[in-house]
Amino acid sequence: MEQFIQLFRALSEEARLRIVMLLTNGELCVCDLMAILEEPQSKISRHLAYLTHSGLTKSRRVGVWMHYSLKDPLDEVYKAEIECLKKQSSHLPQLCSDKDKLLELKREGCCKAVLKIKNARWPKIRKTTKKSAT
Repeated sequence: MEQFIQLFRALSEEARLRIVMLLTNGELCVCDLMAILEEPQSKISRHLAYLTHSGLTKSRRVGVWMHYSLKDPLDEVYKAEIECLKKQSSHLPQLCSDKDKLLELKREGCCKAVLKIKNARWPKIRKTTKKSAT
């Protein structure tokens, strides 16, 4: 019983549920999740730490970035519940949008997409020059 409670606590927060559903498609970098969920690194990392402590995810370092995937093999209870959730939630607009964003990121080459998000959120301040009076 405790295992079910732990699983559903981990998935009770929207961002964590979205992350798990995205990870059913394979390993993702933190920056990929940042781009898809449009959330800062600190928030994504906090949710990933919770999922890791719950036994759902595992991580590996690639350079300066951490890559996350569903733990393999997942306990049979976790595996069955996640598959059920994936089937039953496949029509939800937010999860469909997340999957579309993931496909777009994969077309762009994944990790490069974080630069696109940063530039959109924090555009460079352009210096303007005054024309000299004649």
